[in-house]
Amino acid sequence: MEPFRADLDPAEDLEELPQLLDELDQEDAPEDRVSDDQRILELIEHAKHGRNGLGTILRNISHYAFPTILLSERLNIAWTNREYEETFKDEEKALPRNLAADFPNELHSEGLNKIYKAINDPDSSYSYRGKLKAILKHRHNREFNVIITPIFIETPDRPSLYQALFDDITEEQRAILQNTFLSLLEASKLKDNDTGKHIQRVGEYSKIIAEHLYRQNLEPDINPEFIDSIQFLAQMHDVGKIGTPDDILNKEDALNETEWEIMREHTINGAYIMSTYPHPMAREIALFHHERWDGNGYPYRLSETMIPLSARIVAVADVYDALRMERSYKESIEHGEAVSIILADRGSHFDPTVVDAFLEQQRLIESVYGELLD
Repeated sequence: MEPFRADLDPAEDLEELPQLLDELDQEDAPEDRVSDDQRILELIEHAKHGRNGLGTILRNISHYAFPTILLSERLNIAWTNREYEETFKDEEKALPRNLAADFPNELHSEGLNKIYKAINDPDSSYSYRGKLKAILKHRHNREFNVIITPIFIETPDRPSLYQALFDDITEEQRAILQNTFLSLLEASKLKDNDTGKHIQRVGEYSKIIAEHLYRQNLEPDINPEFIDSIQFLAQMHDVGKIGTPDDILNKEDALNETEWEIMREHTINGAYIMSTYPHPMAREIALFHHERWDGNGYPYRLSETMIPLSARIVAVADVYDALRMERSYKESIEHGEAVSIILADRGSHFDPTVVDAFLEQQRLIESVYGELLD
């Protein structure tokens, strides 16, 4: 039998799950054993009102501080505790549903196959340990250590169902990841003597613009995770300058054409550095924040929505702050003049929708500049 196909997208995987699981059952299960999810649901419903072993398990799990669920052998969720329900409360998914419905970006093809094989293998004690990340529409994404263990009720040698416990490691992993990349950011700041708090302000402006687009439902790709990510990753937009020669980076006079070519390479260098960051936004911002809406930017002359949304937002935030800053080669300008320049470039340099959001939030953005002065 062929394993789950790797070329399926998550939606197609969910549609084909019944057939795929039936094939696995036929290969791995004894001939007299057939998966019966309805029986599991009835068993749990009966246990809710009884004092048998499963009833005790349900009562205990209901008080767990960790998100916990009960699964059938076909990886269908038969019961959830309150903590798990809280994690997925805005996702509009009713029970019963397959575990892949809650983790569609990870549990398709190889991922589903791996878990299914583990919980049906006596050599692994019918258990599974791993990591799963939930991509949520209206809430922050969550990352879990997952432990799936068997529950024996009807026979002592074959699990009747499974308990899956989810240990939320989101903040721990985020802190480790960001601290690692902050060290790169500090190194890049040492290369550019004029940076100051520029990068911090760009992160704040980007967050403000993204929040407005989210509140007004102007960009369906923006969710709370997007907003948090862009605040941090916008600060990394020029990290590629760590590879730019000092004599070019800190030159007080205007750059010649050859020097500009070298300077522009910071976008490609930054994308290379940020490619190890697990969120694609990191690479997108570093690589594309100097692209223009009209296709006359660099490094690839992308235009309009070919440019990732995160980079279009950072482009406005970066230029506004660059205009406001005093640099070795320029004077600072006032807020109103900077806004007029950005408005004049609406539809040429900048995404019109992003500019409109910037204009709506310009007073808040101006206050951030004042609070984070160098």
